[in-house]
Amino acid sequence: MLQRFKNWIEFWRFLIQRFLADRGANNAAALTYTTLFAVVPMMTVTFSMLSTVPAFQGMSEQIQTFIFHNFVPSAGEMVQDYLRDFTTQARQLTWVGVIFLAVTAFLMLVTIEKTFNTIWRVRQPRRGVSSFLLYWAILSLGPILLGAGFAISTYVGSLALLSGPDALINAELLWRFMPLLFSTAAFTLLYATVPNARVPLKHALIGGLFTAVLFEVAKSLFGLYVRIFPSYQLIYGAFATVPLFLLWIYLSWLIVLIGAELVCNLSSSYQWRKLAMPKLLVVLGILRVFHDRQQSGLKVRLRDVQRQGWNLPEHEWEEALEYLERQHLVAPIGAGRWLLSRDINTYSMQRLINHSPWPLPRPEQLPENLDEPWYPAFRQALLKLDEEQGRLFDDSLSSWLQGEPQSTTG
Repeated sequence: MLQRFKNWIEFWRFLIQRFLADRGANNAAALTYTTLFAVVPMMTVTFSMLSTVPAFQGMSEQIQTFIFHNFVPSAGEMVQDYLRDFTTQARQLTWVGVIFLAVTAFLMLVTIEKTFNTIWRVRQPRRGVSSFLLYWAILSLGPILLGAGFAISTYVGSLALLSGPDALINAELLWRFMPLLFSTAAFTLLYATVPNARVPLKHALIGGLFTAVLFEVAKSLFGLYVRIFPSYQLIYGAFATVPLFLLWIYLSWLIVLIGAELVCNLSSSYQWRKLAMPKLLVVLGILRVFHDRQQSGLKVRLRDVQRQGWNLPEHEWEEALEYLERQHLVAPIGAGRWLLSRDINTYSMQRLINHSPWPLPRPEQLPENLDEPWYPAFRQALLKLDEEQGRLFDDSLSSWLQGEPQSTTG
């Protein structure tokens, strides 16, 4: 139990370090700036898509009120009025204006995908048709799913009114949790589809629930702050709603990006152990899988390496392959499959170490046991190397600077 608690602490410490290393606060600020310009186009596209479905006509205002009442803290009513006016005016634009709004909405989705790909360490973003289809699906299917969910909740509420007071209590309870359910579904879909990487649905669901709960807590705390500390009105006056709205968008993106870090790192739990696996050992483990499968005439995929006990996330798999490909040791053959591209009998361990972008692991970084046939001899060689290095450089810095080290002359 104590070890699990320590592992939990280490995981969240690692998660915060990754969030800071990925410049999460800066990315949230950039997304806030993008959202400020894209919120009206996104709402316009959403309500336009809803108006094309007969069952959802006239539902736009209800959905808008529901969203601002449940997902935006207090002080959002004035912003809602502004956005309603902007959206009404935007619907009267010409085709050129409509195209501009669509491009703005697309640019927001591009920015979100780039940020997520940075978190997932994806080097090759979606291109061409696949990128366009993803964005089009979000802009077209997203509003329809939102309208369907709202219609179902309205239907449940109407049945409760017709079924008596007991059903009404149940309906009120369901309605109270409806924002949490909607948030969980939206964040799960966001984490599962936007990154250009394989995201297990289980991990996306965990991240979606975590983000939705954190979002609800932040909304309550933010609303409490607005009510208890109204000093911002003395400073900004009638303009106070705008900075508050921007601050809320910024906090929302911080929460979304923290959830993305959680989803990304759930699949690479070995990284946050106190004794993280050195990259060179990971590369040797991958090469062993390549060598074994070559003996059987088989190709290598990421899942083949994972089945051998190396539970690598996709970005680390690509990082290792990039290095091995530069050394002309492996080559792609399409469909995510790789094979050895040279005779490793003519390639020495010393050469692999010399060209490695990662330093040799220190003795304290080496695990005591590793289920690999090459590891005992490799570990022993590293220990001897460290011992010999300690003997050669054991003299004082003063003796070295005077040109009189005893370890190299004795």
